[in-house]
Amino acid sequence: MEYLPNIGFVIILILGIGYFAKNVKKLIRNIKLGQDVDVSDNKSQRWKNMVMVALGQSKMVRRPIAGILHIVVYIGFIIINIEVLEIIIDGIFGTHRIGLSVLPTSVYGFLIGAFEILAVLVFVSVTLFWIRRNIIRLQRFWKSEMTSWPKNDGNNILYFEMVLMTLFLVMNATDIHFQSINSGNLISQFISPWFGDSESLLHSIERGAWWLHIIGILIFLNYLYFSKHLHILLAFPNTYYASVKPKGTLNNLEAVTKEVMLMMDPNADPFAAPAEGETEEEPAKFGASDVHDLNRVQLLNAYTCTECGRCTSACPANLTGKKLSPRKIMMDTRDRLEEVGKNIDANNGEFKDDGKQLLNDYITPEEIWACTTCNACVEECPVSINPLSIIVEMRRYLVMEQSAAPTELNNMMTNIENNGAPWPYSQMDRLNWKNE
Repeated sequence: MEYLPNIGFVIILILGIGYFAKNVKKLIRNIKLGQDVDVSDNKSQRWKNMVMVALGQSKMVRRPIAGILHIVVYIGFIIINIEVLEIIIDGIFGTHRIGLSVLPTSVYGFLIGAFEILAVLVFVSVTLFWIRRNIIRLQRFWKSEMTSWPKNDGNNILYFEMVLMTLFLVMNATDIHFQSINSGNLISQFISPWFGDSESLLHSIERGAWWLHIIGILIFLNYLYFSKHLHILLAFPNTYYASVKPKGTLNNLEAVTKEVMLMMDPNADPFAAPAEGETEEEPAKFGASDVHDLNRVQLLNAYTCTECGRCTSACPANLTGKKLSPRKIMMDTRDRLEEVGKNIDANNGEFKDDGKQLLNDYITPEEIWACTTCNACVEECPVSINPLSIIVEMRRYLVMEQSAAPTELNNMMTNIENNGAPWPYSQMDRLNWKNE
């Protein structure tokens, strides 16, 4: 009977980590539905970007208030959860604060004392985030795409963090042995008197807080897959695989480039066989109309989106009242990818055509043609997401597969084809302006 708590702990731990691993496997499967893309270049620059942006939070602090609060929460939450290692060991082997057995009391006290201070700072920062989101109601948190689930999700995470930090402090405050050594209880010593001096009551509260703390962490871990806070894990690979090319550089389709070069070379034979070593491959589809057509980095971007709205708040099209919201582009891409993933799960690993696609069913042409391709959204994103690349691929599909560009753009392209210029003048009249 004395081992029942340990057995129960191990079962809970295996179930929690097992369900998380299952969802991670599904996540990787979904991302691999995208087109393969070569991201093996500039490895040193990629590592630097990951360290600076994901680890160093360099883009977060461009907006100082939110940036500093986020750094506090990020550092505090990560460091405090180092103690989870001690909890796991205690839970498996039935020990109590194993750290006191392997570390000098002063060292252990220093660590726990630092954790307690960080717990308070995290709690205060999260409370301020909640106020910004729900009392001050910053506009970017209340855009039309922020429906009930995105809004609730943002608050749920804040509540999770508040509860976990509180449980950590209560666990310390009601631990009689820990309080008796009077080392590391920098904050909890002031909370301890709130719970009285009954040893049996204190022990019950401490055990309750201990169990709720570890179960809460496992629930939080598994909630991540369904939440925008998946970026806690994905920010690192996302910043590593982000484009290292100058912003504004578009990827050219090899087949199109070759066609244009043939048109510009009067001596070229369009019917000539490919040279030795060359391949005559044309893409099966130009651009993207669904998530299968996007590349894996773009799908990783969709899962990494923090829904912070910095991209949309900087978007000139959105600021002038147009329908485009770069944040919505990423949210819609993720929602469609999740829908495709569920379709595959329901059909024994095969995708069954559901009559839907990302373009039109989730993202409208009106949205993507509102984009000015200014790269403001790319510049603003704190985790190096590129909504513009998805917009460009969908535009490419509309133009090259459906000839469905806006009238003004079609007229311009027709003029370029016929006149060699965007204007409706014959080539003989192109230089008349210099005589005026």
